[in-house]
Amino acid sequence: MNGIKLRWFVKNLETALRVMPVTVVTGARQTGKTTLVKHSDPKRAYFTLDDVGVLDQAERNPDALTGSRPVTLDEVQRTPSLLLAVKRAVDERRKAGDFLLTGSANLLLMDRVADTLAGRAVYLELPPFCPAEWTQRKDALLPLDRLFAPDFDFREWPKTPGDWPAWLLRGGFAPALSAVGDEERGVWFSAYVQTYLERDLRQLSAVSSLPDFQRVMALAAHRTGRLLNQADLARDAALTHPTTHRYLNLLETGCLVTRIRTFATNPSVALVKTPKLIWNDCGLAAALAGIRTAADVVKRPDAGFWLEQTLYQTLQTWRALDPLHRRLHFWRDRAGHEVDFILEQDGKLVALEIKAGNTVTSADAAGIRAFQESLKKKQPLIRSAVLCAGQSRPLEAEILALPWGWMVPSA
Repeated sequence: MNGIKLRWFVKNLETALRVMPVTVVTGARQTGKTTLVKHSDPKRAYFTLDDVGVLDQAERNPDALTGSRPVTLDEVQRTPSLLLAVKRAVDERRKAGDFLLTGSANLLLMDRVADTLAGRAVYLELPPFCPAEWTQRKDALLPLDRLFAPDFDFREWPKTPGDWPAWLLRGGFAPALSAVGDEERGVWFSAYVQTYLERDLRQLSAVSSLPDFQRVMALAAHRTGRLLNQADLARDAALTHPTTHRYLNLLETGCLVTRIRTFATNPSVALVKTPKLIWNDCGLAAALAGIRTAADVVKRPDAGFWLEQTLYQTLQTWRALDPLHRRLHFWRDRAGHEVDFILEQDGKLVALEIKAGNTVTSADAAGIRAFQESLKKKQPLIRSAVLCAGQSRPLEAEILALPWGWMVPSA
């Protein structure tokens, strides 16, 4: 295991293999799926469809690949017909842990395979590294868990200094995190986009114009952290609305973006139902938006959205480590009141507003107050906080100011 970063996600994988006959690990390319599954159980038979010979066999005689159990089949999105062979094998003999599949596409969003393994498989999505996981800080996500605790004390919140622009540029893909500088990292992200366009995208769907698709990617990156206005995006891309909608769906299928849904509180409240677009890897989003250095981002008028995108890297990991009990939303009403993130765990809520500056006032909590009012005690709001660059302190009744520095620690 020399030089390999242990993924916290391995516990999810081990649990799934004990319960279901088929476990499917999806995620964007370079999140570490292959490394994760290879080292979870080295004794498993392993076949990758990146191997041309194995791919040909999967297309011509897929049942032959399902005979060696337990078995890991890597990059199964390359031939969805293989899933039918897995289905047949499971129906003949059902045993937990027999099949471990990986794919660089979210199979639940792929129409042609969405119901192939219904009732037979559990789907896990592996996110990119967050700063805490990359630096292997044990129990580093505990502060998020503590927000739900009844005895939470703001004085116990970490006071670690943060450097979010540096982590924005680095993102969460291991090769980019390991790059020695901004220039080398920029070259890697450029190659990553090209690989996605020329290989993965063509496997998912026929795209007539790769330059058009790449333009949509760049425009979507500039809109990270904001409400997704597809008509506006289509106009700027000079494409039809249906084409733009399809391209966004492909980005989500490829596990590159997420559309966060608004939290539904009181049905009588006029809520904005438009989802918020956010990228699963902040470094890739920054590269697509032309952000090359820390100086590039801090002087941007939309720097606050990029801070939100960077902190999402940690919130995404927190959710992924317990997807059955945790959810992530945002909230916005038609009056313009907004809360950047709503963390949900077992029906309990924590509201988080994100601010870049050191100074936080009561005005910064306006969205949280509107959210509190909308709940009308129908669902427990355990805690509310404005995450900022300043110190921990009570901001007003039932709202705290807490620093975000520990989520993006300085080197």
